Amino acid sequence: MAKEDTVGAQGPVDFSLVLGGPLYQLLLRSHLTEPSLAHVQRRILAAVGITWLPIALLALAGGKFFGGVSVPFLYDVDVHVRFLIALPMLIGAELLIHRRLRVIVGQFIERDLLAPDDRPRFERIIADTMRLRNSVAIEIILLVIAFTAGYWAWRAEASLNVVSWYATSGHDVLSFTPAGYWYAFVSVPIFRFVLLRWYFRLFVWYVFLFRVSRLPLQLNPLHPDSAGGLEFLSQSLEAISPILVAQSAFLSGLIANQILNAGAALPDFKVLIASVAVFLMLLPLLPLLFFMPMLAVAKRAALREYGAFAARYTGDFRRKWLRAAEINDSELLGSADIQSLADLGNAFAVVHNMRLLPFNRNSIVRLVISIAIPLLPLALTMFPFGVIMQQLLQLLL
Repeated sequence: MAKEDTVGAQGPVDFSLVLGGPLYQLLLRSHLTEPSLAHVQRRILAAVGITWLPIALLALAGGKFFGGVSVPFLYDVDVHVRFLIALPMLIGAELLIHRRLRVIVGQFIERDLLAPDDRPRFERIIADTMRLRNSVAIEIILLVIAFTAGYWAWRAEASLNVVSWYATSGHDVLSFTPAGYWYAFVSVPIFRFVLLRWYFRLFVWYVFLFRVSRLPLQLNPLHPDSAGGLEFLSQSLEAISPILVAQSAFLSGLIANQILNAGAALPDFKVLIASVAVFLMLLPLLPLLFFMPMLAVAKRAALREYGAFAARYTGDFRRKWLRAAEINDSELLGSADIQSLADLGNAFAVVHNMRLLPFNRNSIVRLVISIAIPLLPLALTMFPFGVIMQQLLQLLL
């Protein structure tokens, strides 16, 4: 196993969903990346240079860049959003996810959530996860799907049924231009493979969290995060969000293309938009649900434990201070018993308010906003731009 995949004595500092697999090794050999995931800009430029630049040049050479067809290259919104926005985001997300998730995994040890006897099991889970991440067979399968079955899905669902810069359509047959051949059989499959590869990595993350959730973690119901000490897992939502934003932007470009160039209307896609938005929201949230049973058990046990302790303490307090025959006011004032009673109430409130999920409402709100932002420009297709600007000026002035 490579050095960056090992688990050191001080913790799983080298956990990564990114540093592995055949494509990663190919990028290393071609000097497009390093173990530190440097040269992000270089990888983005290489991806744009393979996917977007050739079809732009071929469309220009074929006289279909600015006009000549119903949908020239310049006005194909889907192409520009897909290869100039979504694809760079999917590539750039590697560095963020690599850094953030490695820190999150390290928190299981730094917060003493693992008993010493369970540490070897945790390390075996990490090692198994890294082996799954490095699977050559799975990446080959994804590559085959991207360049074969994915083509038929794109042709049925995403291609334009009008004369465009990349093809003419008639009798369910697409006649590709030179730019269209590169677009359909090189550019789109590369984008599709990058996206499928991210889904595989998220599956690896699911597997890791599922197996960790089966360990007897030492949760602390009194932890101020109100999640037994597991709220740090909610940081994974922000780490994964660039992948969600990229897909939301891709969907927005796809719909905008159908509206602007194929005569569709935004309401035609309301079910699709809602379905994809819900799916993208659930994508990072679902693996955190694995910890719900553990948190529920810890909360019930803590309520019993602290409830019994509170009953004994308050009983002693009443007998000492409320049922005593004589109470010296000077003893009552400044008594530590009063402060202890307040502290006990605060502690019990923390246990009572402990959540069964390792994320809060603010995490969900941020997730919704990040997914919704790329879809907002679609509203411009419902109202003329001049009308929108006039309304904004009226609000401001």
